[in-house]
Amino acid sequence: MKLKKIITATLAFSLVIGSVFFTACGDKKEAAKPEDQTAEKGKLIVGLDDTFAPMGFRDANGKLVGFDIDFANEVGKELGMKIEFKPISWDAKDLELKSKNIDCIWNGMSVTPDRLEAMAISKSYLDNSIILMTLSSKGDVKIADAKDLKKYKIGTQADSAALEVLKKNDEYENYKANITEYGDYDKAILDLKAGRVDVIAIDQVLGEYKSNNMKGELKKLDYILGKDKYAIGFRKDNNELMEAVNDAIKKTIDSGKAEEISKKWFGTNIVIFEESK
Repeated sequence: MKLKKIITATLAFSLVIGSVFFTACGDKKEAAKPEDQTAEKGKLIVGLDDTFAPMGFRDANGKLVGFDIDFANEVGKELGMKIEFKPISWDAKDLELKSKNIDCIWNGMSVTPDRLEAMAISKSYLDNSIILMTLSSKGDVKIADAKDLKKYKIGTQADSAALEVLKKNDEYENYKANITEYGDYDKAILDLKAGRVDVIAIDQVLGEYKSNNMKGELKKLDYILGKDKYAIGFRKDNNELMEAVNDAIKKTIDSGKAEEISKKWFGTNIVIFEESK
């Protein structure tokens, strides 16, 4: 009788252990997710800074508008995909992309060496420059070259192409203590108007748009920090999606829709289609 009890207990124990083992294996198998898709079927999630006029920003009614909004929606039609715009913190864009919270970054993103290294970058679609602006009333601000920057307090957006260009300049060590970084350019412009900074380093596309809306309160300085181009950033392993978007951009350009959108926002056609490098 004792032997029978021992055998029964052993079998029961074995069944429990086996159940735990197979459950654990099943859990492990469940946790191993399938390979990530380039984008959810039928939808492309676009990460953007929704304060970056005229590329993507909120109008007086809170509606998301801008060149990139119109352009992305037109490209979405060519792709046969719905575009979903997801506002993000610009200085967290790399993390948002790597975490797969978004499929791409599409919001006047400048092509830089660091971004070419970190992301799969589309062909450049818009021409731009990094410029310096000050208040029109500040006649005493004169910058002929980078050496003059040490005389002034400089504002720019955190993790922006303008900041990267400032850091890569040969004179950076002489003026780096004068730089203040802001979460967005609206805050930088407020500090410019308050006299807390003397100049702002900014994308020409945005700077001229802001100047027009501020009725000439801002003026562009002659010294240009560098030439610039806009492109779209994807995860490094999303080349298939990137190429599909490139093809759709080309079709949008060929159809004349890209030029139409450019003229709507800039008054002229500044759309390009060039290899990003």
